[in-house]
Amino acid sequence: MARTVLQQADIARALTRISHEILESNRGAADLVILGIPTRGSVLAERIGAIVAGIEPGAVPAEMVGSLDITMYRDDLARHPTRTPSPTQVPRQGIDGKTVVLVDDVLFSGRTIRAALDALNDLGRPRAVRLAVLVDRGHRELPIRADFVGKNLPTSREERINVRLESIDGAEEVSIEEVPGA
Repeated sequence: MARTVLQQADIARALTRISHEILESNRGAADLVILGIPTRGSVLAERIGAIVAGIEPGAVPAEMVGSLDITMYRDDLARHPTRTPSPTQVPRQGIDGKTVVLVDDVLFSGRTIRAALDALNDLGRPRAVRLAVLVDRGHRELPIRADFVGKNLPTSREERINVRLESIDGAEEVSIEEVPGA
């Protein structure tokens, strides 16, 4: 049975706070690129870009938001070979010399972010890379830490975090559920 821990209003507040923290850390939106990791990370990146544009005069989401496909950089392709690659879409000014904020829905082992850093390396040389996640659940296997976190949700390995977003899932919530035998 799943237990809802964040509802639509909670997610909206977390994304607004993350957006403000990104702007404060970067001292504005200049030279900022926000790249979401498909699927839900891309949706969250678009939302953060829209919030940033609403806060920062002159910021245009289309000029700073994109998505970064990491499929071929994952270290679990042998176990999960059925992943469908998504297109990587980088704003036309590229990432060289920019502050890139990677956005994902859940930070768990850190392996997805390691793959994203490898993919990013093939695109160019950013000035700095930051990480924004809606949920940090712990259990890191790699030395990776998020710079901007919507909610820290300590979990056991027998639990799963489910992020549901309206545009993909028809609902907006974050829930935790027990996974027997995980």
